[in-house]
Amino acid sequence: MRETMPVLSPSTGLHEMLALLTSQLHPDANHKEGLVFLREVFSERSLAYLMKIHDRLRQYEQQSPTPVFHSASCLAEDVAEELQNGPLEGDEKELLMLLTAPHVKAVLAVHDTVAQKNFDPVLPPLPDDLDDELEEESVKIVRLVKNKEPLGATIRRDEVTGAIIVARIMRGGAADRSGLVHVGDELREVNGNLIIHKRPDEISQILSQSQGSITLKIIPAIKEDDKLRESKVYLRALFEYSPFEDKATPCQEAGLSFRRGDILQVVSQDDPTWWQAKRVGDSNLRAGLIPSRQFQQRRLLHRMKMGTYQGPKPVKSPTYDQTCEREDCDNESNVSGQHIAGLRRSFRLSRKDHQGTTGESQPLDSGESEFLIYEEVTRYQPRPNEKPRLVVLIGSLGARINELKQKVIAENPHRYGVAVPHTTRPRKSHEKEGVEYHFISKQAFETDIQNNKFIEYGEYKDNQYGTSLESIRSVLAKNKLCLVDVQPDALKILRTAEFKPYVIFVKPRIPEIRRHRSAATSPGGGDNGHLTDEDLQEMHLSAEQMDEQYGHLADRVLVKEDSASACMELRNILERLEREPQWVPVSWVRT
Repeated sequence: MRETMPVLSPSTGLHEMLALLTSQLHPDANHKEGLVFLREVFSERSLAYLMKIHDRLRQYEQQSPTPVFHSASCLAEDVAEELQNGPLEGDEKELLMLLTAPHVKAVLAVHDTVAQKNFDPVLPPLPDDLDDELEEESVKIVRLVKNKEPLGATIRRDEVTGAIIVARIMRGGAADRSGLVHVGDELREVNGNLIIHKRPDEISQILSQSQGSITLKIIPAIKEDDKLRESKVYLRALFEYSPFEDKATPCQEAGLSFRRGDILQVVSQDDPTWWQAKRVGDSNLRAGLIPSRQFQQRRLLHRMKMGTYQGPKPVKSPTYDQTCEREDCDNESNVSGQHIAGLRRSFRLSRKDHQGTTGESQPLDSGESEFLIYEEVTRYQPRPNEKPRLVVLIGSLGARINELKQKVIAENPHRYGVAVPHTTRPRKSHEKEGVEYHFISKQAFETDIQNNKFIEYGEYKDNQYGTSLESIRSVLAKNKLCLVDVQPDALKILRTAEFKPYVIFVKPRIPEIRRHRSAATSPGGGDNGHLTDEDLQEMHLSAEQMDEQYGHLADRVLVKEDSASACMELRNILERLEREPQWVPVSWVRT
């Protein structure tokens, strides 16, 4: 049964009529192809826009205000002259006073000026110099305004047609903010000049040198609206990158430089090879190109196979984030707590003779490794009912981080705490259980090792020492900031959602080798006042090695000038940690 057509009123607009006609098109067996064609034509978005424009113009024509007459001033003057020629009564006197008042005369003069003008909209004439080949194509004239910033778009030449195509729109740039240029648009003219025979690099140079208003003639891409949405993915860069040193980047000027540790907001992953990102805290609104995780990993793996790779070794991270396989760093503080000075180096040396000295740490296998590229992060600040974050100090040779830690804790023991270590040596007369150490038997110590209860442990003069996970938990349970100084390899165990460690890499400020003698002999020369060339060289290499192997795990680098300034800086870091949100791996806060 065929549906009846709806009744249209005289006021029905073309746009409404088009919508009603579209709703009534129900293809049947005899006229299926024709009705499908009509439905597609009536549903065309550009036709709907034209109908809306027609209805608006018609509505304006019907409802536009028109003045009754155009010479109110002259009429007022004529009435005033008639009134002045005869005797006047009360109302007539008042009317004469009003018509001759300066303000009323000015209002009437303005009325006449407005009434004599034509305020109908004037459409611009069509250009007379349109190319013949564009007569049947949809052409868009776009005018953009940019200052000294780049336009924020890259172009390429289509290999089949030879047309100049917009290849990429940089988020936040002038082209993106205008909303008028899209990926896939064909570029025909720049400021009235044909560019079809120019190379893409020549066109890019023209665009970059143009300032102020830029007029583009564009054939829009035949596709749906851009459906890309700005993502909320944040990454911590684990390597340094400069687009001007990267021959693979599609456009060096569109690239984004960053340093290791920078937080990047990825705003587009539409291109699987080159992502668009912004540096958090950067005032530049325009996004830049960075290599995607997959692309960067593929080419680093290729360099490794070719023998040209010179960066850090790839790491395995199925359980713990970004761990490292080497253990050739020197750390003067290998166990937590208060210890005799002679324990340090002997304990460190004994660690090299033991396997599994970091509890759950396991050797890496080469089958499942990945390079240090990006780590997804998010903002985090503990809630009032949450335990505070663990503070982990790692340090290169000469940093004396145990001394630094003990000074800060001693200044405020109610706010900061230390994980009390375990030992198998006999308790001395002045020592108390659970204060200096937890004193346990060798058998119990070995059992705890087998049960992976220690983050690290070692042997010194036939006695074993170790820092346990439970000793850390007991400090955090008291709502204190727990400070531990460990070998960096222990981060494999501590970098979990439970502890959310804030890692501080402490390294001494090392004077230049050729000038160290004057510093060594001068009084008050800092913590490194009496050191040989070999000492300084060893400290320098230790800091470089630790930075290369573990620097990507550090949230903060503290360069130690002297004990007093280092303590003050550490206190400031801890205070900001408690009151300010920090970037942490996403896996730590996702449930």
